[in-house]
Amino acid sequence: MASQEIETLASALARLPGLGPRSARRVVLFLVKRRETALVQLREALAAVEVSLVECQTCGNVDTTDPCGICADPRRDQRSLCVVEDVADLWALDRAKLFTGKYHVLGGRLSALDGVRPEDLAIDSLVGRVAEGGVDEVVLAMNATLEGQTTAHYLAERLEAYPVRLTQLAHGLPVGGELDYLDEGTLAQALRARRPLG
Repeated sequence: MASQEIETLASALARLPGLGPRSARRVVLFLVKRRETALVQLREALAAVEVSLVECQTCGNVDTTDPCGICADPRRDQRSLCVVEDVADLWALDRAKLFTGKYHVLGGRLSALDGVRPEDLAIDSLVGRVAEGGVDEVVLAMNATLEGQTTAHYLAERLEAYPVRLTQLAHGLPVGGELDYLDEGTLAQALRARRPLG
């Protein structure tokens, strides 16, 4: 039986996404075995993040500066704005280095079941950014879920009064995907978004 301190650490780690109780215990054992290196580095990194992490008041990204590095970067295309549900989505898109514009994090998606209403998300600040002018295109990069698509339609309605081009990420078959492994929603979207060959 492990000590109370070790169990407390394992319980705290088990609450992290992607880690269950068994994985958390393995992490604790790894940290204990490499106390001088891994544990010290982890403790220092957590302490530094606790002190310096802030939310960007412009886009909602998480960084160590406000405005964040993306918003402060003069090389970014000021005329393109990509709207995402969460910071993890922003990081995933930016890691791909395919979008060179700015971002806007909503902080979630509309969901009647979960009680998430438009006023619970950063929609008003998005409309404010578009209303200021200088934005030519708004890319709605919502997840391909019912709530994500509902959020995208709501945003399209809120932004239709402004002279911006609204686009949405394509949804459908993933590269390398086999039809018999895909769900009906993905197949339906792929059929609706079909295009001519050549």
